[in-house]
Amino acid sequence: MTKGAADYDVVVVGAGFAGLYGVYRYRADGLSVLGFEGADDVGGVWYHNRYPGARCDVDSIDYSFSFSDELQQEWVWTERNAAQPEILAYLNHVADRFDLRPHFRFSTRVTSVRRGADGLWTVGTDKGDTVTCRFIVLATGGLSEPKKLPFEGLDDFQGEWYLTSRWPKTEPDLAGKRVGLIGTGSSGLQATPEIAKVASHLDVFQRTPVFTIPAKNVPTDMERFNAIRARYPQYRAEIRNTRVGTSTSAGTGKSGWDFTPEERHELLAKQWEKGGGGFVGTFTDISRDLKINEEASEFVRERIRETVKDPAVAAKLSPYDHPIGTRRICVDTDYYETFNRPNVTLVDVRATPITRITKTGIQTTEAEYPLDVIVFAIGFDALTGAASAIDIRNEAGESLGETWQKDLQTYLGLMTAGFPNLFVVTGPLSPSVLVNLVPAVEHDIDWVSECIRYLDSHGLKSIEADPEAQAAWSAHVDELGAQTLFSKAKSWYMGDNIEGKPRRLLAYVGGFDAYTRRVREIVEAGYQGFKLS
Repeated sequence: MTKGAADYDVVVVGAGFAGLYGVYRYRADGLSVLGFEGADDVGGVWYHNRYPGARCDVDSIDYSFSFSDELQQEWVWTERNAAQPEILAYLNHVADRFDLRPHFRFSTRVTSVRRGADGLWTVGTDKGDTVTCRFIVLATGGLSEPKKLPFEGLDDFQGEWYLTSRWPKTEPDLAGKRVGLIGTGSSGLQATPEIAKVASHLDVFQRTPVFTIPAKNVPTDMERFNAIRARYPQYRAEIRNTRVGTSTSAGTGKSGWDFTPEERHELLAKQWEKGGGGFVGTFTDISRDLKINEEASEFVRERIRETVKDPAVAAKLSPYDHPIGTRRICVDTDYYETFNRPNVTLVDVRATPITRITKTGIQTTEAEYPLDVIVFAIGFDALTGAASAIDIRNEAGESLGETWQKDLQTYLGLMTAGFPNLFVVTGPLSPSVLVNLVPAVEHDIDWVSECIRYLDSHGLKSIEADPEAQAAWSAHVDELGAQTLFSKAKSWYMGDNIEGKPRRLLAYVGGFDAYTRRVREIVEAGYQGFKLS
């Protein structure tokens, strides 16, 4: 393989799970590789999201790399659902073990990407330097670009404020302080119990009640862990052949209608006690059948009423405006229990919206809440935000972000027509955010590796998505999505959390197993639906 006139064969943007594995994989292929990372070290979202309570909502064993048996054998997870410090330690271990850091430029944000008439991409950074490459791999993450803060008056606030998605490395001292937390998605509900333990008072500002399932986190079952380590290759193959890429979300594999109402309730209770996001997979049609979904939704609302002592607070915490699973299903530790604490207040900002941030706190239409600290857990510009934040333009000067804004289409979530040799890892219209991240990342990085080898071995220089194949794939994603209940919720799955973002289901819902089979068929058919030149 030769890099020709380019400085590098491949430039990888990002140093999280995808970026680290990308640099490892392409170096192993004999390619020249350079990675860029805006933070000062590896970790991606696990570098930035170090807020209190942050942890994985997938079994740690599954949320880890499979590319190295030595790595698998030597790393032992301490908990079923690893906390942020342990996940970050794991990614640091991977970077050290495979000597990946020298191949990254840290504290360097990619600001522009341009394709020239010579077929090379020129990458520019906030440090003013540029490099050229044959291929660019956006390992920027589906949930990494924070939403812009929409609140007036923040500059006037005389206290401290923090984003969960950009939590400082030096832990803020919240002890004995009046804290306001805005947002009750996954980050907000993980942070709530931990902040409540130390704050003198915590006001939780909730716009949309959330369905969350108890994690039931426990120390690693070493007997099970060692049994898996003894058969890792088979185990990894098994989870890759599931709908969500993890072993812990397996349900009955049957429709809810295959059981009596009493049996359905019993099975839901069993999955609830097991803990974790697998609750929504108890029956195969929870995401498609409104009546079955309502039974699962009401089961959770019953648990809320049982747990939260104040009926009025329980009612505010109970979601009625969307079917369970149509917004991100969350996993928590003592979230609902926290609202029984005397130092915690739930503020319903749907009933009494926030009007502005003041010098001393948060003003709603009903009252002002005096605060020392504000924590914003308001989420991300999902799937398209991180790539769109970079000024990416093809040879014709067309912007990737503007192209997606006009009509979000991709082919397999991997490429977009008109942007040759530019790959997106776990991109929009792939299974991405609906499945276990790590096997999805490994699949996409390996696909790019195989693709580059194919091009080089056949004397080819370029690959891009065919517009017709891209349109057909995007229509297929829409068709599958229309068979589900996702459109019945306002959510970031549908792009609803970003003003002006076109509304559409951003992820393929057909399952990780079906997706990987389809991608394999396309490759075996000579990269059907791609234009090679």
